[in-house]
Amino acid sequence: MSEVSQEELVWNKVLLARHPKRPTAKVLISFLFDNFIELHGDRFFGDDKSVIAGLGFLDKMPVTVIAQEKGETTEDKINRNFGMCHPEGYRKSLRLMKQAEKFNRPIILIIDTPGAYPGIGAEERGQATAIATNLTEMIDLKVPLISIILGEGGSGGALAFGVADEVWMFENAIYSILSPEGFASILYKDSFLAKKAASVMKLTSDDLFAYKIIDYIIPEVKKGLHTNSYYSFDILKNQLIQKTKELKEVEVSTLLNNRYNKYRKIGVNNGN
Repeated sequence: MSEVSQEELVWNKVLLARHPKRPTAKVLISFLFDNFIELHGDRFFGDDKSVIAGLGFLDKMPVTVIAQEKGETTEDKINRNFGMCHPEGYRKSLRLMKQAEKFNRPIILIIDTPGAYPGIGAEERGQATAIATNLTEMIDLKVPLISIILGEGGSGGALAFGVADEVWMFENAIYSILSPEGFASILYKDSFLAKKAASVMKLTSDDLFAYKIIDYIIPEVKKGLHTNSYYSFDILKNQLIQKTKELKEVEVSTLLNNRYNKYRKIGVNNGN
């Protein structure tokens, strides 16, 4: 495959991950979980509507669900801040994660964000600290965590939901240190070279699975998740039920050691 065709292939995945009709976390939650009850607020500043968090049942198994929601209509997208979390969103998430640990509930996280919100107010309220706190707390949570990358997984805004025992990714989702536009503006001094940047960023599910950063690729139909979401959602639900039950049977000490070692091994050169 030529360099140009590879570039086009990767960029097509970026476009599918961002497709305006791609199902959002609300749709996925309604498919996967029964009797979902949303909980609100970080008990510190307010409620961040870019994060949907609450309790539900996965095949009669109580779980905590935490998801980044981009919104569907234009008004909804604005209300949800296009899935870009403020510090209170990460704090709300951590509050629910600690609650899940207290009641021994597995945690299912859904990632779909261009990145954490970079506004002045977010910085003033401790954006970086909120993200860092999630990372340090998640590595030691004594319950199973499974993260699912639904569309975009951008920067620390995604990583704050991504420290888990299993990280899964939809076939046409992307997961990267920042957006291709941001990468291009830094590396090439031109954000219009985003297509070129995407081709070298290793942000596709195939790339990340090969590097063992993710653990499972959820297949999509050829034209993308928005054309037949239930095909992919049905596969995901069956796998999620099985894996969650498996992780619940693992001793806590083993669970934590496996999670720690998973992240220690990322980036290790084994001579291959």
